[in-house]
Amino acid sequence: MSSDDVVIDVQGLSKCYEIYETPRDRLKQLVLPPLYKTLGLNRTNGSTQDAPQYFREFWALKDISFQVRQGETLGVIGKNGSGKSTLLQILAGTLAPTDGDVKVNGRVAALLELGSGFNPDFNGRDNVFLNGRILGLTEKEIESRYDQIIAFADIGDFLSQPVKTYSSGMFLRLAFAVQAHIDASIVIIDEALAVGDVFFRQKCYARLEQLKADGAAILLVSHSMPDVEQFCQRALLLEKGSMRYLGPSAAATKHYYLLHQEPALATPKPSELKPQSAPVNDSSAALHIPREAFINLEEKTEISDGSAVCTGIALCDATGQACNSFRQGDKAVFYGEFKLLKAIGAPIFGIVIKNDRGVIVHGKNSWQLDVEPPLNLPVESVVKSRLSISLALAPGDYVFEVGFSFVDTANWLRRSEISHTEMSALYITSCVIPDAGFFSVGLGLENGVEKLTHHGVADLAGQVQIAVSTHISRPASATSEINSVS
Repeated sequence: MSSDDVVIDVQGLSKCYEIYETPRDRLKQLVLPPLYKTLGLNRTNGSTQDAPQYFREFWALKDISFQVRQGETLGVIGKNGSGKSTLLQILAGTLAPTDGDVKVNGRVAALLELGSGFNPDFNGRDNVFLNGRILGLTEKEIESRYDQIIAFADIGDFLSQPVKTYSSGMFLRLAFAVQAHIDASIVIIDEALAVGDVFFRQKCYARLEQLKADGAAILLVSHSMPDVEQFCQRALLLEKGSMRYLGPSAAATKHYYLLHQEPALATPKPSELKPQSAPVNDSSAALHIPREAFINLEEKTEISDGSAVCTGIALCDATGQACNSFRQGDKAVFYGEFKLLKAIGAPIFGIVIKNDRGVIVHGKNSWQLDVEPPLNLPVESVVKSRLSISLALAPGDYVFEVGFSFVDTANWLRRSEISHTEMSALYITSCVIPDAGFFSVGLGLENGVEKLTHHGVADLAGQVQIAVSTHISRPASATSEINSVS
């Protein structure tokens, strides 16, 4: 792409806030430094002292650089307080940077917080025109889009009521409807979609997909990592105002998860380090995988916390042969091999499968399958794992990621007593390869004839019964209504 495709260009962006302990300190800072300068006291090589500083600096952003191109979707992720909202406000023009250059080329639609650009005492219709004018539309342009905006918001009679009476969901509907219909070349959304219900979120994402197809660049801040992976091509991970990672969204979300891990849990207690026989006596013969099935790891991105490194990944069919082309219902065997750089308690191996739109269609690990692993593994142990699944999926192309985690022995042994949420907070993600490999699934075979086993992403187990009757199993009122309509 040429430089003309770049709609957002950020180079060396930094933002500093002045934090004052008391209002008196703010007044001192306002008055005294200019006074020192006027009196000639602010010298660099003289004997007089420089003017004192009555505030402390807080750098919300430090040396941020990236570009966004037409039709690209960039996720912005990070913990609370990492600088995400500050970054978006600078891009939207509501904040000025302290240092660095920010170039934004095109009309910006920014949904940063509920209430911005709306008058709470105005009704919905008046706020459509008010917000549209703030966003740069003429009254004639707003009128031409008005019916589309109202149909998208779908808030009915509430349109004639003051917006201060709206629920947060209705407020979001109207605000997003305006932003989505101003023909912006850049759309910025800060967590706002989390307020809407599932049906409205589906409508919003469909609209964003349309805007992206029309060439709009989209920046999305979200704490929903599946949304970021599915919707965003790349993601920017911020930590304490600094860039932690910028790259493919699947890799960025794995780095995000590592930020939430407790490093202290990475090493078992000394009392737990007495190894069992498994690490000493190699029992991996049953996990033999042919050499040609292994994937070249030099071309893969590996994300690790330093406790393990991936030494092998393979994909096979039910016979153990290398394979990446399957039919519906075929068995696929996923293999992962990891060398421990630290002693661990109980190893956990798992995979995640995504379709060509980035939607997670399946995820499973040895903990969920309640597989008993060898425990208390010392440094240099090589953990070999395989997971077999039936590909009850829709025909299409898929990618898979491979992950290795662990939990301390004490918590593993009491896993039946604790909830999924508690266990999820206790285990450590050690090593993840986001785009480990790919495979395709074709139509199933039945007696040599190709058959479609189901519609949709997954094949859910179920039963069907069909019977014949002369009676309609509906309430009398429903039957009467049907008869009157006919």
